[in-house]
Amino acid sequence: MNVILNAGREKSLLRRHPWIFSGGIKHADANIDSGSTVDLLSSDKQFLARASYSPHSQIRARVWTFEDEVVDKEFFRKRIRKAIDTRYSLFDSSSTDSLRLIYAESDNIPGLIVDRYSDVLVMQCLTAGAEYWKETFADLLLAETGLATIYERSDADVRELEGLEPKVGLLRGSLSSPALSNVEGFVFPITENNLQFKVNLAEGHKTGFYLDQRKNRFRVRELSKDKDVLDCFSYTGGFTINALAGGAKSVLSVDSSGDALELCKENIVLNDLPADKHTALEGDVFQLLRKFRDEARSFDMIILDPPKFAPTAAHAEKATRAYKDINLLAFKLLRPGGMLVTFSCSGGIDAGLFQKIVAGAALDAGVDAQIVEHLSQGADHPISLHFPEGAYLKGLICIKA
Repeated sequence: MNVILNAGREKSLLRRHPWIFSGGIKHADANIDSGSTVDLLSSDKQFLARASYSPHSQIRARVWTFEDEVVDKEFFRKRIRKAIDTRYSLFDSSSTDSLRLIYAESDNIPGLIVDRYSDVLVMQCLTAGAEYWKETFADLLLAETGLATIYERSDADVRELEGLEPKVGLLRGSLSSPALSNVEGFVFPITENNLQFKVNLAEGHKTGFYLDQRKNRFRVRELSKDKDVLDCFSYTGGFTINALAGGAKSVLSVDSSGDALELCKENIVLNDLPADKHTALEGDVFQLLRKFRDEARSFDMIILDPPKFAPTAAHAEKATRAYKDINLLAFKLLRPGGMLVTFSCSGGIDAGLFQKIVAGAALDAGVDAQIVEHLSQGADHPISLHFPEGAYLKGLICIKA
């Protein structure tokens, strides 16, 4: 099956960007199955790439390869093996047993996300192409990792744009095997930098845990000694646990989910950390930050790791106001010499804009501050030079004068 592009629309492909939007297509053969493989041709019918076809999406085609090669099980075996081998060359398995093995376009497998949580693989198929090859991917993943269990979390909103229904549940194996004897329902512990965290595979955010923040959590551990820490949008306590492990004087965890905070408390017990130094507070972070300001409370370190305010650039204006609001309040709550660790995971907000937002927040708060570190996603979330959209997590560590 062939898809012919409008004149000039091949430029992005020549730069090795893997997406073709619907407006760039001049002609598509009739009756192309959703997710099946097509040849992308220039307006003068020269071969450009081989791609998956998404008839319901604005991103109509996602490139598998820019070479004239067969896209089949062996093709994907090589891609999956390369991605996994790269990850294992970067991580110390003695201190960490959970990491991202495959990161979609950044590993040249658009739409496929695979995270390893101890001895369980969690897989997301987010595009029509990934859904089309899902069973093949599952077989290859088990063969290449030597594991037996895959849990599917194909429930991200983006699937709706692909004309796909959400799918959640066991795809391969069982959670009741002897190797997984510590599983309680769908919750079981993982190890990250020698700390343990309970992960909820079925209901946790993303695939269960924010693996992309691993190195940033460890940095907080290094910096939190003897500090009063406020952990906002704390979820199940990734930063909280690391702050306590680093010797924080106190940690206040704030999140809108009572269930997440309960798991946070369980993680404190799991790591034998001092529960008397921890307080959990359920509520709206924006409202609670204002309440803390009105009560003249202050902290030595404030962590802001909010959810995605701007999934796309179209949401950037509204998101900018939200990011500015929470960072402004955080600056006001910091003691002199205090440290703000602030993040954005929004694809619609790039690193430059995020820094401008934080600078504007400091200005409006009437404080002077320095950026001492730039933070980003971990090495298991690589960024293809040809796909800058893969760089979504950006963070700053700021010191208040």
